[in-house]
Amino acid sequence: MSSVIESLERAQLRRVPTFQAGDRLRVHFQVIEGTRKRTQVFEGVVIKRQGHGARETFTVRKQSFGVGVERTFPVHSPKIEKIDVAARGDVRRAKLYYLRDRVGKRARVRERRYTGPEERVEAGLLHDPAAQLEAEAAAEPEAVDAEGVVADEAVAEAAETDAQADDTEGAPTNGTAAEGEAEAATSGEQT
Repeated sequence: MSSVIESLERAQLRRVPTFQAGDRLRVHFQVIEGTRKRTQVFEGVVIKRQGHGARETFTVRKQSFGVGVERTFPVHSPKIEKIDVAARGDVRRAKLYYLRDRVGKRARVRERRYTGPEERVEAGLLHDPAAQLEAEAAAEPEAVDAEGVVADEAVAEAAETDAQADDTEGAPTNGTAAEGEAEAATSGEQT
C-alpha cells in the first residue's frame, strides 16, 4: 500500500481494550435520529474479530426477546464512544459461529476464572499528532558544544552581539558626526 494511505489510516486508529472471541462486551455507540444524537448500548458475546489496522471489525451477538441479533462494528470507528469488557470468555475458537445454532442456556459462553489485572484504556486516538509532536520535541536532546553551551543559547548570544556591533558602527564614539565621517574616510584611504 501507499505510504500516504498508511499514514492516513494510522491517524484514525483509536485506543481500544484488548478483547477476543468469547468475551462479553458492552459497546456504546452513537445513533443519529434526525437532528438528535444519542448513545445506544449493545451488549453481547464477540463471535468474531477480523481484519487489521483501520479496517478491523468485530461482530457481537446477543439474544433479544428470544431472537438472536448480531451487529458488526468497525473497531476504530469514531461513532463508538466506549467499549467495556464485561467478562472474559473461555473458548478455544477464533470464530464462534456455532453459537448461532444454539438457543437458551446452551448459547452461553463459560467465563474465564482469572483474567489478570484489569486494564484501563483511555478513550482517544492511538497516534495523536499533537501529542506526538510534543513528545518528539521533548525527547530531542539539545546540542551542546565543547564549552558546554547549548546551541540555541549560542545562536542567541551571537545574534545579540551582532546587533550591538551594528549599533556601534553607525554612531561615532566621541566627537561630532563630521569627525566620525572624516575618520571613516581616512581609514578607507589607508587600505
